Amino acid sequence: MTGTSSGIGAAIARRLLDDGFRVTGLDRSAPTITAAGFSGVAVDLADPAARAAVLDRIDGATALVHAAGIMRGAPLGALDPADGELLWRIHVDAAIALANRLVPAMGQGGRVVLIGSRAAHGVAMKSQYGAAKAALVGLARSWAKEVAARGITINVVAPAATDTGMLADPARAEIPPVTPPFGRLIRPDEIAALVAFLLSENAAAITGQEIAICGGASL
Repeated sequence: MTGTSSGIGAAIARRLLDDGFRVTGLDRSAPTITAAGFSGVAVDLADPAARAAVLDRIDGATALVHAAGIMRGAPLGALDPADGELLWRIHVDAAIALANRLVPAMGQGGRVVLIGSRAAHGVAMKSQYGAAKAALVGLARSWAKEVAARGITINVVAPAATDTGMLADPARAEIPPVTPPFGRLIRPDEIAALVAFLLSENAAAITGQEIAICGGASL
């Protein structure tokens, strides 16, 4: 899985390790998890050549979780094409490369979860970020149709504002998080629990879905 060094990804990785999974973490940052069953691999997911070199060394994956991500935002008139390209490479191109390499080799019951965002449905000053996250829904629904007959499920988990270190990123200083209607930010462990369920046998009939975990923000 990707994004295991912090935030939502780290919470998911720890939950999966607790559930008995072996986790290979693909991250640009140094690993923050030291646990039996976890192995960290340094890679810049925005670099196609680096991604390919790492993926060529991974065999036998039964599940894929793409949780790596960054946020960049600006209003119309101040949008930076370089930011848009970086967002697309990390969120979308990396998802495509990972799935293209790993999913065809998965056996019956394989699982894929992409971490999306409620911003995919439109948030002021997050247009480039929202566009990249919206693309994940199109990918998941298309891939889910291709592999459904093999019992492989592919879903998107779309959190609202989540209590992670990303909220302190200076790049988003002008875009404060919006607290969901239920009065607090989403906790990373809540997202991890949903991902763990989607990877389980009990979720075998759920595929091609964008599942919000938003505390009422989508109502």
